[in-house]
Amino acid sequence: MQAFRRALGVARAWIGRQETAVLVTAFAVVLALFGFAKIAGEMLEGDTKDFDVWVLRILRRPDVAEIPIGPRWLTQAALDISVLGGPTFLTLAVLLVCGYLVLDRKYASMWLVAIAAASGGLLSTAMKLLFARERPDIVPHLSTVTSPSFPSGHSMLAAVIYLTLGALLARFAAQRTVRAYVLSVALLLTLLVGSSRVYLGVHYPTDVLGGWLAGLAWALLCWLVARHLQRRGTIEAPDGA
Repeated sequence: MQAFRRALGVARAWIGRQETAVLVTAFAVVLALFGFAKIAGEMLEGDTKDFDVWVLRILRRPDVAEIPIGPRWLTQAALDISVLGGPTFLTLAVLLVCGYLVLDRKYASMWLVAIAAASGGLLSTAMKLLFARERPDIVPHLSTVTSPSFPSGHSMLAAVIYLTLGALLARFAAQRTVRAYVLSVALLLTLLVGSSRVYLGVHYPTDVLGGWLAGLAWALLCWLVARHLQRRGTIEAPDGA
């Protein structure tokens, strides 16, 4: 009992020292992790099957399951957008951002980006192997896939990398409009990548939701780490701070 009270006192003291942004972010991490655990649990019990099947079927023509709804160009657009969440493109994006940070002499920030991206990729792979969910067989796939289905790697990695990069780069922006723009673009790309995977029939919608939540939690944790290290002077502070 005394140990619990001591831990509670430490928690209260920590909360009292934090700013609103940190507390809100920490709460969002808890919510994202809870949401992921809830989806994963219901998926394993088979409670999400009806919803998953329903979504995949309404995205295809009733008479020809091979053809998705919408104009023909939408299928090609989904294929192009899906590439933005692929390992090749995301690796290139991380390398380019790291190169920018090196040229700007923000070496510690560069390592933070690299470690956040690499660890996020390893976490995604580990969870896929852990859950080992089979890919959807409700409709024909419009893209080649080989790995397990849950969580969606494209969705999770897009959230991890785009949101991490967006949050980090936004901290180096002096104007609020620039910060809002960077974060909005990062969020939009994350949503588009995940949606394209469902449209192409290679993921259940719960795969994508799980990937988004796991990636969001990881990106927010990386933001908290970056903010803590910046305050300690371990990595570079935002311009003008």
